[in-house]
Amino acid sequence: MSYEVEQVESVAQPPKARVGDAPLAATPEAPAERRRDYLDGFLTQKPVGDAPHEPGGALYEGVIDALKDIFDPEIPVNIYDLGLIYGVEISADGHAVVMMTLTTPHCPVAESMPGEVELRVSAVPGIATADVNLIWDPPWDPQKMSDDAKLELGML
Repeated sequence: MSYEVEQVESVAQPPKARVGDAPLAATPEAPAERRRDYLDGFLTQKPVGDAPHEPGGALYEGVIDALKDIFDPEIPVNIYDLGLIYGVEISADGHAVVMMTLTTPHCPVAESMPGEVELRVSAVPGIATADVNLIWDPPWDPQKMSDDAKLELGML
């Protein structure tokens, strides 16, 4: 690879910007409109994705709070921090679907826990109906627990 080198004596200075060179030509009869804030409009926009039924929205967070009020009877940690909740979906019309698992298929609350989750989620204001889908794949393991749960159980 070769480079071509050109030697020059001097380089002309680029022209300096002048106020008179501005694209808006103001006259005494019609002064140019000045906008104080170049972010005008941007700062007044509503945040995108802050729908009540999406993560971060009031309805979604209400369902998560309801799930955090349900405790596993054998382990003194709520089912959300325990990692038993695999997903929450809420439609715009207020239908909630909770995908969850249990610590083991032979869990003593296997019959009652999904019903309690459905009852508590459907009691959240704004939720019209709730369904709970019990999932066994992937199986639950202690790594699914939140750090708070691990700390509570002395695993950290």
